[in-house]
Amino acid sequence: MLLISNLSLRPGQPERDLLRLAAQECGQPVRDLVLVRQSIDARKKTDVRIVCAVRCTCGDERRALAHSKKITRWDRPVWRFPEGPVHCKTRPIVVGMGPAGLFCALLLARAGANPLVIERGRPVEQRTQDVAAFWHDGILLPQSNVQFGEGGAGTFSDGKLNTGTHDPRQTAILETFAAFGAPREILYQAAPHVGTDRLRTVVARLRGELLHLGAEIRFETQLVGIEHSGGQVSAVVLRSAAGEYQVAADRVCLAIGHSARDTFAMLHGAGVPLEQKAFAMGVRIEQLQADISRSQYGTFADLLPPASYKLACHLPDGRGVFSFCVCPGGTVVASASEPGHLVTNGMSELARDQVNINGALLVSVGTERFGSAHPLAGIELQRSIEKAAFDLGGGNYYAPCQRVADFLAHRASVGPGTVLPSYKPGVTYTDLHRCLPDWLSGGLETALPLLGRKLSGYDSPDALLTAAETRSSSPVRILRDKGFQSTLRGLYPCGEGAGYAGGIMSAAADGLRVGEAMLEDLRYA
Repeated sequence: MLLISNLSLRPGQPERDLLRLAAQECGQPVRDLVLVRQSIDARKKTDVRIVCAVRCTCGDERRALAHSKKITRWDRPVWRFPEGPVHCKTRPIVVGMGPAGLFCALLLARAGANPLVIERGRPVEQRTQDVAAFWHDGILLPQSNVQFGEGGAGTFSDGKLNTGTHDPRQTAILETFAAFGAPREILYQAAPHVGTDRLRTVVARLRGELLHLGAEIRFETQLVGIEHSGGQVSAVVLRSAAGEYQVAADRVCLAIGHSARDTFAMLHGAGVPLEQKAFAMGVRIEQLQADISRSQYGTFADLLPPASYKLACHLPDGRGVFSFCVCPGGTVVASASEPGHLVTNGMSELARDQVNINGALLVSVGTERFGSAHPLAGIELQRSIEKAAFDLGGGNYYAPCQRVADFLAHRASVGPGTVLPSYKPGVTYTDLHRCLPDWLSGGLETALPLLGRKLSGYDSPDALLTAAETRSSSPVRILRDKGFQSTLRGLYPCGEGAGYAGGIMSAAADGLRVGEAMLEDLRYA
């Protein structure tokens, strides 16, 4: 099997031409061709290219390798789900049904461990209705919202599956998503995305697979306590509509997500070691998608998918400012999980066909900004900004919003320009300096012109800033050792909420790693 890299197509050129291009590189006919990577090279706006890599076979691979420097042997490590059955006296428990918890549970279930899966929120079908009602009338359900519920926070996002790591589990994760309803294109796109509309289907089908394999799932059930003896977990305390009760447990995957603030407090009170973790906060910035696509692709914009971007700069004091979770053709969404606090995020459906593009514009926040050595001080910093944004927006989950030109001039906005806000239930035009601390707003002010030089139109006067984006990652890390366990044995901190991931793919991979560690422990128990 051969890998042929850097095959170039023009925008609009059919993918079937890759067969001819691959044969040219090999100097002979090829067969079994599979597209394995596709990206857009827009460095030259007059000559934008779609760059592809394929794998294939041919009659004389040795001759093909000598014929072109673009050709190498296909030698990728293959990771597969461990096989069972594994027998355990006490079934493992997985807390949380975000990507980390789902993939940990899937691995355990496929090995025959019959995990018990706990989710404080509702199934994705009910959760979708609850979120839609919140966006329409501003009534927040603290246990069923953009942060809490089946699928985790990523369910109401762009469903981005890109990652900067090269974990061999990535291919298995992508194949799993595709098998349960994600578009097949995610298997080769350089920046794959599922779209929140398709993700809901994937999550529901994953639930069906877990149930089919023997897992038990308890929705609207929250972890509220951990019992232990001799430094070993012995039981979990759960709360549902019927009240509190205990379940015997000696192995617990803790995939609680970055917004489970009450759970962090419970863990701290139980003596589970936690530490502060640097993170980032800022705002959502929103521009016209057509303007960004023209900036990125020039005259080829109409022939290519909606453009995205990835931007970063450093402030004079060394802090980083960067884009995050960019949603082409998407909307800014209300993402609060606590009453009286306002949080924003971004979302795109698979088609990415809305008028605006939005992305987080974040300033790195070191632990020196937390104002306290307490492990949960970063959460209180988040809360203070979220409360200020809620109050400034009017106390009804309307988000404070400001044109970039007005923000840089320190004057309150009175309305939009060419860019109309997509946030629901609505926005309040104001001055964001009134809800953001000086060190945060000052960092944004310095960065906007710098980033505008890197991407024309990014700092357009009519671009909109919507506050506040505070949940980019967890400000807390639940400590674990090389075996993925806390000092409280049998407790396996996992995923983004535990401080070991940042996005769907890395969280899912961490869930698989933790699942492997739990399975190994079960085999030798």
